[in-house]
Parts: sequence; C-alpha cells; structure tokens
Amino acid sequence: MFRKVPSVPCSPLKDVPRLSARFLHVRVARPARTAVVCRRDKTIVAPAYVHKRHSTRVANGISPKSVLIVNKLRTKPVVDAIDTLLRYIHEKYPEVQVYHEDRPDIPDQAQVWHPGPNAKPIDLVITLGGDGTILHASSLFKTGAVPPVLSFSMGTLGFLLPFHIDDYTKAIDSAFAGRITVLHRMRLSCSFTDSGGERIDTQAEDWQVMNEIALHRGSSPHLNTIDVFVDGQHLTEAVSDGLIVSTPTGSTAYSLSAGGPIVHPSLSAIVLTPICPRSLSFRPLVFPSSSSITLRISERSRASAGLSMDGQVSHVLSPGEAVTVRASMYPIPCINRSSISDPEETREGVGPGKEDDWVRDINNLLQYNATFRSKALTRHLR
Repeated sequence: MFRKVPSVPCSPLKDVPRLSARFLHVRVARPARTAVVCRRDKTIVAPAYVHKRHSTRVANGISPKSVLIVNKLRTKPVVDAIDTLLRYIHEKYPEVQVYHEDRPDIPDQAQVWHPGPNAKPIDLVITLGGDGTILHASSLFKTGAVPPVLSFSMGTLGFLLPFHIDDYTKAIDSAFAGRITVLHRMRLSCSFTDSGGERIDTQAEDWQVMNEIALHRGSSPHLNTIDVFVDGQHLTEAVSDGLIVSTPTGSTAYSLSAGGPIVHPSLSAIVLTPICPRSLSFRPLVFPSSSSITLRISERSRASAGLSMDGQVSHVLSPGEAVTVRASMYPIPCINRSSISDPEETREGVGPGKEDDWVRDINNLLQYNATFRSKALTRHLR
C-alpha cells in the first residue's frame, strides 16, 4: 500500500544533506513505524531511522536527474565498463547529469563532484568495483543521507554487489523507471569522550559507518582492557586484542572472521564481537538497534587502542577515553537484483521479486554449510 507522510513544521537543520522529493513516495513491504519527514520547497530532510522492516518497493519513480559514478582503480576492464555505461546513459537519458569524484582518472564525460554539506544533489549512485567500493561510496556521504545505490560487481568477492556489469542496460532502465526494491542497510555513528566525560571533537565524530567500528591493540604486544557499557550500564571488562561493533551488513566481514554471528541485513541490530579474548566465556552478543554501546579504555589498560571504521584508521584512544556507538539515522539504500528479475530467473517456488539476494550470496559466495558431499555434487553438476 501507499503511505503518505503529512507535512509537519520543522526547524532548519544545519549541514544536513537533502534528498530529492521524487523518492518521497514508496511502497512499504511491511508496516513500519512512521518516520517524521520535514518538507520545504519540494525537498525533504532525510527521515529518522526506522527500526522495522528495511525493504521498500519504489513505485511510480521519476527518472533521476543526477548520477554519481564511484569506481575502483581504473584498470582496463573498469575503464571499458565506465565508457560503455556513460555512453548508454548519455544516449538514452541525455538530460541526466553525470558526476564523478575529483580524481586524476575522472572520465571525460563526467563532471567533478565534491562531497560535503554544500555538495551538488545526487539522485542515484552507481558503483563499479568490489565491496570496498560500496564502503567508499558510503563514506562520501558520511555526515548525512545516501541516495539509492546501484552496484555492479567488478571486484574480488562482491557480497554486497547484486548486479553483473553485463546486465547494465536492464539494471539502469529499471532503476530509472522506479521498478526497484531497496534494502536499507543500517549504518553506525559514533561520538568520543575524554577521561572526564567531555566530548572530544574529531573529524570522525560524524562518520556514518556501514560495516563496523573496531578497537584494536594495533602494534602493541599487550592486550587491551576495555570497559563495555550498554545504555549506560556496565556490561563487562574485556581483556582482548580488541572489540568489534558491527551492523548486520558488517556481520559477514571482520566480525565473522573473529567468530561473530551472521545476521540478516534487514534486521535492526548491533553486534558486539571480541577479538581473541582472554576469557573463553566471552561470546559475541547481539543488541537491538536502539542500544547505545560505549567502549572505554580502562585506566588499567597497558596499551592504547587504535580505532578503525570500515577499515579506515581514525585515531588512537588513550586510557580513560571512550567511544559511544549508536545506530545512525541514515541507512544506505541498496537496490536489490531480485526486484527486477524475470520470472524464469527466479528459483523454484519463489516468485519474481521475492528471492532474497542475501540467501543466494551466503550459499554461492560464502559457501555456507558446504559439506564434502555438496561440493562433490556441485563439481559433478558442472
């Protein structure tokens, strides 16, 4: 069904990116908690995070007027793919403005785009590369909302990349026509405090993290001692190589390698995973997305802790300093492949648009529960 959000008065918000009004009306897969949307002059401020079902069907879409291309290092396959992609967009959608990051390898047919609060509005992000390319695209919108992301696999793993580059015409046409299903992958935000509880101003404070925030001992030979608080209540003192706080999307990344659980990306949850803990009883935990998790370096810790967000090193926390992690208000909307699949492309018993990309990927890419017998059958079928 369609749900229309009424206009409500709101006060100006400084440095909050705005989304195009053509993405305002969506078909919701399941009932969700109403989000407050502030409208002003045909623009909307990004809605508050919805802690319910994250998949929405975009209906009656209007063709995007601006597209941002984000790609991995321009090897020859990537260069050829970008040239083909840009040629198709300019021929079929000549009114669309195509942007690219300010890099030495910017395509000739694209305009320079600079991230930040004064950035030109973007209606659609197209990525070409691996999973790291999507993380980089997310970091370009680290202080606010992210436009829908259409991802093409040209990397190593491609767990977050539902489309093959050979399907670019069908994928682009469906996205521009609005015949898509979007999975809103939650992100994390963080703030920092010193030993006196005063907020520390850092460039990383406003970052929106898609995979995980990790505290680790870095090059120190000593274990970290970290006090963990959940909603202000002391949970435990962790003596380990570090701790990982991840999203459901990040549960199949660093957290999984550290022994964390696999969490479906449509869930609203925060995963806490220890890295090589001293205690055998220190197991991973899953919290609701409404939780606030504080990691404070103990005064008794023999080592400082390095902080990294989605693999990017931020800074070092000294004993007494802390980082507080919460669910971000700005998830990253990823376009699913199953929403534009033909009936003959879906599996037996699954209708078009109903197949779960995630279920397919943990089987095909992660080889989930692949036994010796199933591997032998797979080779035989080939």
